Amino acid sequence: MTKQYFGSSQVPLTPAVRAGDFVYVSGQVPVGADGQVVGGGVAAETRQVLDNLRACLELAGCGLSDVVKTTVWLRDRDDFAAFNTAYAAFFPENPPARSTAESRLMIDIAVEIEAIAYKPV
Repeated sequence: MTKQYFGSSQVPLTPAVRAGDFVYVSGQVPVGADGQVVGGGVAAETRQVLDNLRACLELAGCGLSDVVKTTVWLRDRDDFAAFNTAYAAFFPENPPARSTAESRLMIDIAVEIEAIAYKPV
């Protein structure tokens, strides 16, 4: 199986890797094009994270509709309803399987999301 690596990073990880028909996207955080964490609460952060996720997928020739599994980490379980509403807008039909957990995140953010997409080559 061949692997392709997409995106560049200043840290020791690759934003997206294609392995055969699957694309694995590293955990995305709510950082805008300026490199700063977006403000506005968990809904705004979720939208930015999913925009970043979409951009990684597009580098690998995929889209959000190809996502089959996401893993979500929320800083605070009380944010779940607002997160879920924002998340649902990005997956209006046939949403992927999802795991969601409350977790202390590595930087001061409310949400991080990683994904696996399936897109035959």
